[in-house]
Amino acid sequence: MTEEKKKKSVDLASMALIDKASSDQVNLVFDRAEEMKPCPIGLVGSCCSNCGMGPCRVPLPRGKEETPEEKRKRRGICGATAETIAARNFARKIAGGAAAHSDHGRAVAELFLAAAKGEAPGYEIRDEQKLLQLALEWGVEIGNRSNSEIATQIGEKALGEFGRQEGELLFLRRAPLKRQELWRKLGVAPRGIDREIVEIMHRTHAGVDQDYRNLLQQGSRAALADGWGGSMIATELQDILFGTPAPVLSQVNLGVLKEDEVNIIIHGHEPLLSEMIVATAQDPQMVELAKAKGASGINLAGICCTANEILMRHGVPLAGNFLQQELALVTGAVDAMVVDVQCIMESLPDIAQCYHTKIITTSPKDKIGGAMHIEFNERNAILSAKEIVKVAIENFPKRGSNISIPKEKTDLIAGFSHETINYLLGGLFRASYRPLNDNIINGRIRGVAGVVGCNNARTTHNEGHIAMVKELIKNDVLVIQTGCSAMASATAGLMVPEAAAEYAGEGLASVCEAVGIPPVLHLGSCVDNSRILMAATAMVKDGGLGDDISDLPVAGAAPEWMSEKAISIGQYFVASGVFTIFGVNWPTTGSTEVTQFLFKDFEEMYGGMWAFEPDPLLAAKLMIEHIDKKRKALGIDKARERVLYDMTMRRELE
Repeated sequence: MTEEKKKKSVDLASMALIDKASSDQVNLVFDRAEEMKPCPIGLVGSCCSNCGMGPCRVPLPRGKEETPEEKRKRRGICGATAETIAARNFARKIAGGAAAHSDHGRAVAELFLAAAKGEAPGYEIRDEQKLLQLALEWGVEIGNRSNSEIATQIGEKALGEFGRQEGELLFLRRAPLKRQELWRKLGVAPRGIDREIVEIMHRTHAGVDQDYRNLLQQGSRAALADGWGGSMIATELQDILFGTPAPVLSQVNLGVLKEDEVNIIIHGHEPLLSEMIVATAQDPQMVELAKAKGASGINLAGICCTANEILMRHGVPLAGNFLQQELALVTGAVDAMVVDVQCIMESLPDIAQCYHTKIITTSPKDKIGGAMHIEFNERNAILSAKEIVKVAIENFPKRGSNISIPKEKTDLIAGFSHETINYLLGGLFRASYRPLNDNIINGRIRGVAGVVGCNNARTTHNEGHIAMVKELIKNDVLVIQTGCSAMASATAGLMVPEAAAEYAGEGLASVCEAVGIPPVLHLGSCVDNSRILMAATAMVKDGGLGDDISDLPVAGAAPEWMSEKAISIGQYFVASGVFTIFGVNWPTTGSTEVTQFLFKDFEEMYGGMWAFEPDPLLAAKLMIEHIDKKRKALGIDKARERVLYDMTMRRELE
């Protein structure tokens, strides 16, 4: 294998299939990334195409310091400065990401309401306790009312959050009080989810908001509407409807595909249909139909965040993350790939033609030329799921001989919801984050890091995630993950309890062994970053680590980010008080002022700030330095001598 191909991925299964694709003359995302170089001006946020007079390019002068006169002339046709252009572009990325996550939340809320009214056969309330907890939180009367009556009112309230025009989002009340007060003081407490996204699009229209500070403040408000609004609604209602995840053992990587079974890959981000496909694939009639076609059964596997959803609740194995979606087709063993929304490559139908795979789109929001479309109707979901599974079964006999399924697959444990972590740490009657706080205070655990985000073909697949996570846990930092980043760590064997003894520092390893958890916890899909917000808030409320999220020894990162969703996620973590570092590239470096505002001034305003470092080991070092800085501020940076108290000493304490 050439050195050049080794740089495309650190995953052996992916590398083998990249070679196979080359032999099969199939063009992959890795090839296109080599052939198409990024625009150097657009890459740094210095190109504006928001009107018909442009695009206008306002790059920084190279090789010399910019004079005031040069800076004055460096404007778009309308007079927009480099700072305005960079801020507009960054804010629009936030709007795009927040819209994607929040539209996911809206779809869940609509299904939740339909299920509550009995209008969506096959769906039912799976977590009654969480339903009642949310009812108490939102002021919904319980009394002698049925679950369906309670759920109907909750569904109506949830949908109301999207169109709310004034006041504040209901879930903002979950944040520490000090954080809520800060948001109000800065004027960034979100009103309605849709309103904040629309306001970004309005402000970034030609000739509207032309102050980069003001633009980025609105960016914070829309991002908070994502994290503490749309995404949190999606997570909470999915848990009530489909069940709150609990630890489950499964496997990850392309080796989970099976040569003798009908392979169906579920790909995308919304679990509404995939829940029904999981049920349908287990239907004895469907299994018998598959056997009649020569298969020994039906095998489900997932890609991207729909995969994480059905993994967390059903143990369905993960075929891979974003950059492995084309490679799954190259195996020649996938009979159908079912896609809904987000992170789906338009190249899939073209690649599928080289093999036998059926690409099936299911959402009216996401149709692809060359793909089969079977529209998902939540009011008749079982029929939609059966039609899809039948297409895959009928396609099984059409497999050719060009089949190559890698052997690589790794065990992982997923299902670490906020509630599960609470229970594992404190037990059934004393569920609490206090043991985590205590072990941070006594130094066994240095701090906590959220490592999340995508893959990016501009960097080596999975390398950044794995290198960063290994460095963090080696230094006693507990890592929590979602999305494609979680899958990367899972393929490296970091999500089983045994990984603590092999990869973690002595302190973290001792805690993991005592509790029985891996040093890296899988919390779910991209929208489930809201679980990380809840975990951080619980750490504050359980005491000993300050009175706001910004006081905690925590940090966040997305070492291989690609999607606008990652920018929105990062912005709501920064605005919630978390130091957050991204790799690959940074979209505002075309403006020194805007970059400094995000990297420095934001910390003074929010207690959290952005940073950029493409080297994952150096980025991990910066995260550890930040964690140590927070430990010092809390006065827990020095080891404390353990003292065994006798009764006399205990009486003196009283």
